[in-house]
Amino acid sequence: MKHFDSANRDVVLIVDDVPENLSLLHDALDEAGYAVLVATNGEDALQRARKSRPDVILLDALMPGIDGFEVAKRMKADFATQHIPIIFMTGLTETEHVVAAFASGGADYVTKPIKPQEVLARITAHMQNARQMKQARSALDDYGQATVVVRETDGRMIWQTPKARKLLQAYFDIENEHIHPDLLPWVMKARQAGLEGREPPVVVVKESRRLLASLQNLESQGHDGELLIVLREESHASVVEALITNFQLTAREAEVLYWVIYGKTNRDIGEILDSSHRTVNKHLEHVFEKLGVETRTAAAALAMQKARIVPSNA
Repeated sequence: MKHFDSANRDVVLIVDDVPENLSLLHDALDEAGYAVLVATNGEDALQRARKSRPDVILLDALMPGIDGFEVAKRMKADFATQHIPIIFMTGLTETEHVVAAFASGGADYVTKPIKPQEVLARITAHMQNARQMKQARSALDDYGQATVVVRETDGRMIWQTPKARKLLQAYFDIENEHIHPDLLPWVMKARQAGLEGREPPVVVVKESRRLLASLQNLESQGHDGELLIVLREESHASVVEALITNFQLTAREAEVLYWVIYGKTNRDIGEILDSSHRTVNKHLEHVFEKLGVETRTAAAALAMQKARIVPSNA
């Protein structure tokens, strides 16, 4: 959610130390319907970008103090701004400067003297991709999905939903919005298992809870090298709740089925639930009837499939 009052308009941040360039671009963008923010140096650009979260940044490559290349690197290293497309503005067309622009995180560049129509065309193209990603993030937030997108090369988080942030903090003690070193092998494990279509791996266990992940490669959506990971926490309570919801079981029937899934005998289940062997048998008969199965093995298999339970040693 933007801190800048954009009146529902897309926001462009222009960073340039030349007043004439700022004036020219400001007028062209304002006339085209964009909300415009301005910064005249690198420090101001970093602060405004972090506070206002613009949709696109037009960034002068050469400025006094912190140059545009360094500004871009810092923005891409900051979780709050790393998703924002950066279009460099430069009078330097030598290969080394073009390479530096892309290497520092630029999505595109335009050459000076600035041609407003060219800039508008570039902004339109990158704004469309940015808008699609923003809509996707908003939808995932609204539905309460625990989702995180990471770069495949180093496991660094590009964005995450609030629910994902809570899970990552709970399981990995992440105090900031940057990737935890323990997450990189976990991401690679999720990638291998997820893309091969097997059950989502248990990525970490903490006390009686565990975290699972399924994964999607975003290359087909035009985001090469980015991985979308959906996290799911599984605990005794969450599994029992899933069994109740999926099979219309009573709480006690779901408890019995839970322990059947984890290989416990009726005698074991009776001791765990402080129930008689006969009571456990009666609950199990009701479970078989509601699931439409005749054996413990069939009940466990159906429960794991429909409730998406990944068994482990209980």
